[in-house]
Amino acid sequence: MTEFVLTPATATVIFVLSCLCGYRYRRVWKAEGPRWQLWLFGGLTALGLAVLGFVPLEVAG
Repeated sequence: MTEFVLTPATATVIFVLSCLCGYRYRRVWKAEGPRWQLWLFGGLTALGLAVLGFVPLEVAG
């Protein structure tokens, strides 16, 4: 079985995208916008943070 690892650059991109999706989720929630947007942005945020939490980060050395 191959081992999945995240490079620091990939982890940074996932983190930034998760933050942006979380920001959009909050704006839609405060504006009481469409439910599908809440599910979309909330799901993407949760997925990105879950990947960061459970996939190991590649370290040099």
